[in-house]
Order: sequence, then C-alpha cells, then structure tokens
Amino acid sequence: MLPDFDRVLVATDGSESVRRAVAVAVDLAVRFDARAEALYVLDAADLDGSPEQVRDDLRNALQEAGDEALADVRRRAAERGVPVSTTVREGHPAAEVVAHARETDADVVATGTRGRHGEHRLLVGSVAERVVRRASVPVLTVRRTEA
Repeated sequence: MLPDFDRVLVATDGSESVRRAVAVAVDLAVRFDARAEALYVLDAADLDGSPEQVRDDLRNALQEAGDEALADVRRRAAERGVPVSTTVREGHPAAEVVAHARETDADVVATGTRGRHGEHRLLVGSVAERVVRRASVPVLTVRRTEA
C-alpha cells in the first residue's frame, strides 16, 4: 500500500547541498498531488554565539539568506505547479523542523544530509540526524550527488 502524502515539508538552508532535497520534495509533491511547505530556520546558535554589536546585522543577513532560499523553493514549486507555503522560524534547526512538521500536519519531511554547517560532517548532518530521531513522520534524507 502506497503512503498518502498530502503535505510535504522541506527544510532548507539555501546551501548547495540542500538544493537536491528541494528538488526531491517538489517531485514528491507532484507525484502525490500534495502541497509543499518550505521552512528556513534562523539558527539561534549562530545568533547567540555572535558578539552583541553585530547580532542585528547577522540576523538581517540570515533573514536575507532565508528569503532567498525560500524564493528558490517557491520558484521551483511554481515551475511544477505545486502549491507551496513558506515559513521562517528562529531557534534550533532540528527542533524547529520537528515542531513545524507537527504544527502543519506534514506527512513527510525532506531534508538534505549536509547543509550550511555540515559540509565536513560524516555521513548524515547533525540537523538531519536529529530530525530523523525526533520526527513523528517519515523523514526523507537526500544526499547531494557528486558534481
């Protein structure tokens, strides 16, 4: 029996590693005639770890990066005729992805295995690993193919 996916959540940080996860999430939404949800999380650790004098500038830069990442998801979804909602949250990325999946009744979460902070990580990025462990819905981890 095939799963019934009505809502596909894709977590994006705008990195090249996550671009394939966005493509897979949009393709999944097309195949199941589902809605897409795109989430960008302003990482609280980045903000809290920065000097107070530059915190507002960093927040603005991260917000701008998030806007660009979500615009890319909107564009890619529109090309395939997939309705998409976008959200920016602030906090710890894995916790925010899991909370957003629960709050939006996502049926599946798609995420890259290595994002902005994880290019050097082994196997699965730490955020993706935490989402896999904590989410109450299936999590599709998408590995970046070699260039």
